[in-house]
Amino acid sequence: MSDPTPKLHVDSDWKAQAHAERERLAAAEAKLESAKSAKGGAEAEGLPPADFRGLVGMLASQAVMGLGAMQDPKSGRVVIDLEGSRFAIDILGMLDEKTKGNLTSEESEDLRQVLGELRARYVQIARLVASQMASGTASVAPASPASATTPPAGGLHIP
Repeated sequence: MSDPTPKLHVDSDWKAQAHAERERLAAAEAKLESAKSAKGGAEAEGLPPADFRGLVGMLASQAVMGLGAMQDPKSGRVVIDLEGSRFAIDILGMLDEKTKGNLTSEESEDLRQVLGELRARYVQIARLVASQMASGTASVAPASPASATTPPAGGLHIP
């Protein structure tokens, strides 16, 4: 007879979605780089373009990383930093509010789409983490002092 308590496992679905988001951001960045390189500029020096899309992409990447897109190289476990991810998402939300009417329609749509995807992912991961913490299948580890993106409270490691 099986255990009636449902067990949540970190499945590859949300990992695949996070990977797809990283690829989408990389493709958008590559598109911007090719447009900029045709014009010359910062790409010649190896720097990303200093534009609104670059800022949104940087903050979105930080949020995605906090939602488990990276593994701890030492333990091989997924690292989840909900506080750091929420902070990046909140900054994007603030940018959305403060820039209303000042963005191109494409920039505005990109920002809203990224925000919607990140917020949905955040809720999904936060529920998963809460469930695993309640069941005792997740462990909290102290933050690495070398990590600038992990808050001092530490990250959650999912086996």
